[in-house]
Amino acid sequence: MPRWETDFGAEGGLFRRLRAAAGADWAGYTWHPFVRALSDGSLSLKGFQTYLIQDYLFLIHFARAKALAVVKGESIQAMRDKAAAVLAILDETKLHLKYCAEWGLSEADVIATPESAETVSYTRWVLDRGLHGDILDLEIALIPCTVGYGEVALRILADPARKVAGNVYQSWINTYGATDYQAMARAAAARIDALGESHGGEARFAKLAADFAEAARLEQRFWQQGLDAGGGIVGNG
Repeated sequence: MPRWETDFGAEGGLFRRLRAAAGADWAGYTWHPFVRALSDGSLSLKGFQTYLIQDYLFLIHFARAKALAVVKGESIQAMRDKAAAVLAILDETKLHLKYCAEWGLSEADVIATPESAETVSYTRWVLDRGLHGDILDLEIALIPCTVGYGEVALRILADPARKVAGNVYQSWINTYGATDYQAMARAAAARIDALGESHGGEARFAKLAADFAEAARLEQRFWQQGLDAGGGIVGNG
């Protein structure tokens, strides 16, 4: 069994059950043509730049969602953890702008770009789930992003078609394949398992599974906008 099926969440836990229930939606997200193009280096530069800009705009709302998790937190420790996560994401936005600069995108370019329809639909949906639900509803909406990127990296690293030498996207692959990111993704999946136990995940499974699958579909559309902007897969860089 591949690592990405066993590294995140406990056997029989809520995260793995949600992942299994999502089926093709989850696979379509974590092994999307955009991801495969990162792996073999065939993604167009324009496609990657489009993704980077929208990912920055996404991060802003991701921070807002984590701030909402402070409000929804089930304990003082959970509130502290989520407050720390908000600060970490805000710091990440600065790093993201520096990374964008390495790809020919100035801070002014990034900030001046409007949010795409895909970014708006995804981020507002996440906030809506948090506003109208409890901490488990909110974290189910968020978890496909956090753990999904960890799985994406593991899939790429195991891909026989991966371009190892001279892949211009190796720095991106390294970020999500790194030990610290993988540990964070495992901890996030474990938290979903714990919240499932404490917040009646079994009784609510059908709704949680629907939300998890919807987040995976929104992630697919987020990838797809990069491919569309870049004219598809047109060659390395």
